[in-house]
Amino acid sequence: MNEESFNLSIRKFLKTVGVSSQRDIEQAVAKAIAAGSLQGDANLPATMTLEIPSLNLKVKFDGEIRLD
Repeated sequence: MNEESFNLSIRKFLKTVGVSSQRDIEQAVAKAIAAGSLQGDANLPATMTLEIPSLNLKVKFDGEIRLD
């Protein structure tokens, strides 16, 4: 196994997930605020699950996204 290549691949994957997730969350929040179904000072519980079936890995991360 090439450690450097492995680490770069993990970082690239996580960067893609982070950028895409942020964009999707921002769009969903803007839409919900525009529709009046969300206040601009809300706290949103959030869950992210990382799954790699070939490794039998499934890890859940819980957190909160604050709008204010």
